[in-house]
Amino acid sequence: MTALATAGTPAPPVRRPSATRGLVRTLLRLHRPALYAGAGLFVVLTALLLWLHGPATDAAATAWRQYDRCREASCAYDQDAILTYKSVSQYATVAVTFVPFLVAAWAGASLTGREMENGTAQLSWTQSVSPARWLTVKLALPAVLVTAGTSLLVLLHQRTWRRSQGRIDSAKQWTDVLVFHANGPTTVAFALFGLAVGALTGLVLRRSLAALALTVLCTAAVRVGTALAVPHLWPSVRTVSSLRHNGPAGLGLTVDEGLLTSTGRHLANPYCGSDLSLQCRDLYTRLHAVSFYNDSHPYSHYWPLQWVATGIVLALAALAVLAAFRRLTRQTGPTPAKARR
Repeated sequence: MTALATAGTPAPPVRRPSATRGLVRTLLRLHRPALYAGAGLFVVLTALLLWLHGPATDAAATAWRQYDRCREASCAYDQDAILTYKSVSQYATVAVTFVPFLVAAWAGASLTGREMENGTAQLSWTQSVSPARWLTVKLALPAVLVTAGTSLLVLLHQRTWRRSQGRIDSAKQWTDVLVFHANGPTTVAFALFGLAVGALTGLVLRRSLAALALTVLCTAAVRVGTALAVPHLWPSVRTVSSLRHNGPAGLGLTVDEGLLTSTGRHLANPYCGSDLSLQCRDLYTRLHAVSFYNDSHPYSHYWPLQWVATGIVLALAALAVLAAFRRLTRQTGPTPAKARR
């Protein structure tokens, strides 16, 4: 009886490895050099920002205090500490700013472009992996890694910049175009946009070099367009000042400035200066100018500007992802129901 019961017991089902899990392992193995390079860059930038946040900022701040107390030309202060901080902080800001371009170049050249060119993608589609699942993993895993790594770099850069304000006279202000983005979530959004556009261009062009070039150009275009649009993404604050000033007085990030006339017209800033100068006074009299005006954003507008810009860039990234899936569907046809399970 026991033998018969044992013989009649159905064998336990053999658990096959998940196709998605296998695709993730394949993705990590295939792009291991890029993963190592990215991890190395992340470690170097993290160490650099931590050094700037601590010893470099403290040394430069001490040197600036010594300089500000100087009353004689021969006064001694640590000029090397100031110059070192200025140079290294600039390099760090540029490096954080250009992370999205590195992500875009990798995504366009290798993530999809090279696999379409070499036929690796088509091979994956024959191994119980649907094209839609293949692209989903191709986008989801890098997106998680890029978001986590870039977010940490941005957070460290912002904390380092905050420590320099009011302590280091040569530190960049928040209105500097590189500092503005390196301190906020727009840099993360640019990286995700580069990833999405890289996947799309790789699918469309099927050539790694062509996809690399087009992806970097698209990312650069969105980066420049965002920089031009940022001042207009939130209502500005108008400051009106007397013609006795040397020019319009702003609050931070200037949107527009010029002259106000007695009739309420807005005229371009002639950059003449104060009406204490007879030449400038005659010019303002002919123009019927009564005051300067300046439309600008104070620092309190930094986060509204950042979040609106981030939302726009992420929306563009979402459109690129949608276009990539639609392109893949046209290339391979609709995914069978069995393959979607």
